[in-house]
Amino acid sequence: MQVASSSAARAAAAALLVLALPATVPAQTPPAQSPAPAGPVRSLSLTDAVQLALEQNLGVRVERIGPQIQQEAVLLAEAAWKPTFTSNFAYNSTDTPPDSFLSGAQQTLKTDFFQGTAGVQQLLPWGASYTFGWDGSRSTSNNIFSNFNPRLRSNLQISFVQPLLRNFRTDSSRTQLVVSRRNREISDTQLRATVVTTVRNVKNAYWDLKYAMANLEVRRQSLELARQTLRDNRTRVEVGTMAPIDIVEAEAEVARNEEAVILAEAQIRQAEDRLRALVFDPSAPDFWTMTLEPIDEPQIEAVVVDADAAVRAALDKRTDLQQARKQLEAVDANLHFYRDQMLPQVNLEAEYSTTGLGGTQFIRGEGFPGPIIGETSRGFGKVLGDVYTFDYPTWTLGVRVSYPIGRSAAEASYARARLQYDQGRLQIRNLELQVATQVRDAARQVTTNIKRIEATRAARVLAERRLEAEQKKFGVGMSTSFLVFQAQRDLATARVNELRAILDYNQSLADFEAVQEAAIGGAGVSLAGAGTTTQTTGASGATGAQTTGQTQATIR
Repeated sequence: MQVASSSAARAAAAALLVLALPATVPAQTPPAQSPAPAGPVRSLSLTDAVQLALEQNLGVRVERIGPQIQQEAVLLAEAAWKPTFTSNFAYNSTDTPPDSFLSGAQQTLKTDFFQGTAGVQQLLPWGASYTFGWDGSRSTSNNIFSNFNPRLRSNLQISFVQPLLRNFRTDSSRTQLVVSRRNREISDTQLRATVVTTVRNVKNAYWDLKYAMANLEVRRQSLELARQTLRDNRTRVEVGTMAPIDIVEAEAEVARNEEAVILAEAQIRQAEDRLRALVFDPSAPDFWTMTLEPIDEPQIEAVVVDADAAVRAALDKRTDLQQARKQLEAVDANLHFYRDQMLPQVNLEAEYSTTGLGGTQFIRGEGFPGPIIGETSRGFGKVLGDVYTFDYPTWTLGVRVSYPIGRSAAEASYARARLQYDQGRLQIRNLELQVATQVRDAARQVTTNIKRIEATRAARVLAERRLEAEQKKFGVGMSTSFLVFQAQRDLATARVNELRAILDYNQSLADFEAVQEAAIGGAGVSLAGAGTTTQTTGASGATGAQTTGQTQATIR
């Protein structure tokens, strides 16, 4: 965008908002005054308002937590590949009554058993998994058939499973990680959208307050014009040049203008509350009592906008489009997962184990079970030596295959995900069309409003001249109070319209800047299955009541 006017236009804008009283209003009559502010007065520039909002606005602060929550979800998804250590220690004592001569005891069979296990298991990023386990045990028994008492035993086992088809390229854990990362990126995009819309809302609220304060000055000027006319009419009635009925008409006009001043004062308080809610922390002790004083003047310099360049920028940077694309990537991840789940499950499985045995071993003589004629002892260290030197290995290698008969749940899920993906692509194309339309409309509003400023300025100048002419004609008896009051109302309307055009122009500039980065009217898209939606809200404009004979403009 390029600035196309001189700095003299800035001074004109300031003068328009002040709108000095016409020469026909006497200086000795003080204007109606607003009540003194109950709390401190806070002078606020537009830049300061935006900066304070980014620091203290509750909506922005809430949205900043979103990326942190989604980052924890990413870490949770990544935890699927973290190794898990397991261990167990148990002691068991059993007394069993003998139920046959082979029970090993004549009265009570006593067995004491202690076991400790430890292991590690982990899912690997390429879909494979492994398990490593070790256990050791010690048992004692009065069973006469036992060759070891106490009996020491240890085992080491390693197993490995590698999917060859299903879950080879992707699986539920990898899909969940992709979706979590996309949701994290979407949360960042939502934060940026909140910042953009908050900045836009602050600017609009700032200019709404500026408009409300300038509007109050216009209403006060109209009130003073009506009061002066009432005084002049009373003087004319006293000297007999005017009928008393004209005083009633003038008093009614004063009453109407007093109502307009009251409404304008209320409009300032409403605009102040909207701005303070966007900018300040509500926990501040003077949040509701401070009086806001906007010190920046609105811009009336003509800005040349390039709608085509703005559309290209919006299609690249718009947060709702970026969110929709990230959601489509999440749907695509689910699509790949369900396609993978339609494949047969073919797993390569390998297992290797080794064992060791020791303790006090009885040496028996001939017969059954044979008398004990000696014993030997092997400590737990030798048992572990048997394990870790693989003296007694056992290994297994195989392929496990499974495939559902008939239409599987994965096929139905894949068909559904495919439809969602196609729907998402169409939604993005539709959203791109909406974005282009919104940006072009925002650019058109900028151009329209700068033209409105010129038109309303000319209308205000003509209304001032008409009022001056009517007052002169009224002074020589060539006009009526009704025409004078009508000219006063028309002047008030023209001044309000000029103010509204200036503030609308500044708000349209804020909208044009914001619409290239975020939806300012609640537009957005949500793709089924992606799990994230965007909501954006625009600023509500200032509204005012209409009074008889006066036109009160409203924000779009």
